Amino acid sequence: MKSVLHPTYFPDILTTAAMVQSEQILFEVCDNYQKQSYRNRMYIGTANGRLLLNIPVKHTGTGGHKKTADAQIESSFLWQRQHWRSLVIAYRTSPFFEFYEDELHPLFHTDYESLLEFNKATLDCIFELLDSTPNTHYTTTYKMNYDDSEIQDLRMLADAKRKPEMTLPRYRQVFEEKTGFIPHLSVLDLIFNLGPESLSYLTDLDLQPLMRSKA
Repeated sequence: MKSVLHPTYFPDILTTAAMVQSEQILFEVCDNYQKQSYRNRMYIGTANGRLLLNIPVKHTGTGGHKKTADAQIESSFLWQRQHWRSLVIAYRTSPFFEFYEDELHPLFHTDYESLLEFNKATLDCIFELLDSTPNTHYTTTYKMNYDDSEIQDLRMLADAKRKPEMTLPRYRQVFEEKTGFIPHLSVLDLIFNLGPESLSYLTDLDLQPLMRSKA
């Protein structure tokens, strides 16, 4: 089955599972940019619970809508340094952080102007870490609705206000004894904790509850 999704910032586990289980991924890049979405944010697990990491995006100042493809990162903030430091603090004791650290480090020490280009880079990195080679394409026009018999429209997964559609199977986490299991984090949490087992976790995840929740 084909799926259409938004390219988000180190996507959450559910979104990543949908991607690795899709025969073909169509990334939506022709929509209007939406605030408070996973386009520019992710959540990680820390000793104090869930932590939001947010990429600052420039305001257009025109009052009109801007396309996601035109969204520019506000580089006057040291957000990359802050995000990398947060990841190191949260996951340096995880089983596989050091194993993947060298692949991730350049993303937080290279300047990016376009949010879309940065998100593409994070997705490429995720697929490399998972040893997955999906068939990916990008939209050339915006389409409001898709025929579910031809393509799964999963663009709603980028909505940060949307309540989780399903319960995720527990996996070991760094601070689980203190915080309890925290679901629906960035797939980085899964990768740092499960390492090479992550792809099996994602491919075995039953997405039928997600499909039913779309109705």
